[in-house]
Amino acid sequence: MGAHHGHGGERRFERPVSRPEGVRALGAPGQNGVDYEHRVDFDRLRRYRLDRAKAALEASECGAFLLFDFYNIRYTTQTWIGGALGDKMIRYALLMRGEEPILWDFGSAVKHHKLYSDWMPEENHRPGFLGFRGAVDPEGGGLMKEAVAEIRSLLTAAGLADAPLGVDIVEPPFMFELQRQGLRVVDAQQRMLDARVIKNQDEIMLLNQAAAMVDGVYQDIVDALRPGVRENEIVALANKRLYEYGSDQVEAINAISGERCNPHPHNFTDRIIRPGDQAFFDIIHSFIGYRTCYYRTFGVGWSTPSQEDAYKQAREWMDIALDAIKPGVGSDQVAAVLPRAEEFGFESELAAFGLQFAHGLGLGLHERPIISRLNSMRDPVELRPGMVFAMETYCPASDGSSAARIEEEVVVTDYGIEVLTKFPAQELFVANPY
Repeated sequence: MGAHHGHGGERRFERPVSRPEGVRALGAPGQNGVDYEHRVDFDRLRRYRLDRAKAALEASECGAFLLFDFYNIRYTTQTWIGGALGDKMIRYALLMRGEEPILWDFGSAVKHHKLYSDWMPEENHRPGFLGFRGAVDPEGGGLMKEAVAEIRSLLTAAGLADAPLGVDIVEPPFMFELQRQGLRVVDAQQRMLDARVIKNQDEIMLLNQAAAMVDGVYQDIVDALRPGVRENEIVALANKRLYEYGSDQVEAINAISGERCNPHPHNFTDRIIRPGDQAFFDIIHSFIGYRTCYYRTFGVGWSTPSQEDAYKQAREWMDIALDAIKPGVGSDQVAAVLPRAEEFGFESELAAFGLQFAHGLGLGLHERPIISRLNSMRDPVELRPGMVFAMETYCPASDGSSAARIEEEVVVTDYGIEVLTKFPAQELFVANPY
């Protein structure tokens, strides 16, 4: 692995972790189930998630939660079908007080769930279809009217029809039909996101395994990152390697190089990478549902003083932010150490949002907490052990086109933080130096 570090001094390949004596590092064991190690306990994971969702419902004003968000459905029912159906708004689950969840799912998936998802009563797996986001006319087809009538009958039988119904996300025609049939709708997404914010040991292990897969992909990228390769070829390489590792969904790969680094476009093209380019990548995928968001920046062949200075500044901002993260600290205190928008060329925090911030990771890519100068000063939250999030920094270079982008995934622990993202990032890494 050839590497040139832009600044001299000791080569540090990972951020030191100061953990109490006798406390073991977070594990990322092999992915198969074995008899000779404790790995992910999926029964414990299912119980934990459903118990958290039920507790969130009990603490709310609602009689039930009606869930369309794919990640909330997975969290409560422990089921999953192809990601292509994730934005079609046809799967939905009803979680009522004192009851097990009921899931309406797509076609033959229902029969599969009855055979293999025996943690739910068989009768709670039901076929459902609401029209593919309007492809079936909501008024003419009658699908939504019938679905709401069935939901209302279940709520009535449970004595919950007069209580508010919490809904996370919804199509307007379905919302209107709920109201027409006399159901009072309130927001359940806030309650579900609160439930999902504290990860148990199994969720953290899955997040760590997902990050370990990206560690390996970055080694492949370094080996391939030479003049003449195109951004889209790096994207293809990363996709192939992730699926070989066992990823269940590669959500996005950002590949950004040369003059495209500033301003940050958040995509990839067919641009040919050239000698002396700065290039950064974001690898977003999931392993058994649990996400990564993991940026790294490289020089290609060599680096310039301008690029090295930008990277050094981005790393300094990152380390200051990581040092501020502790259990019991407010998210406003972390946001306060992040650079102001004006310090890196933006007129407002809104215009700069997404470049100096942190976002929760779990079944969803953007969960709680969200930490930034845009929102955290007005609405701070306390950082607690079990929170997992990705901290991102960005610094444009003085040459007007290059930029550095770094992202570290961290777990808040009783004693501070653990960093899950292990590929070297303390100094600018030059791939295949001349």
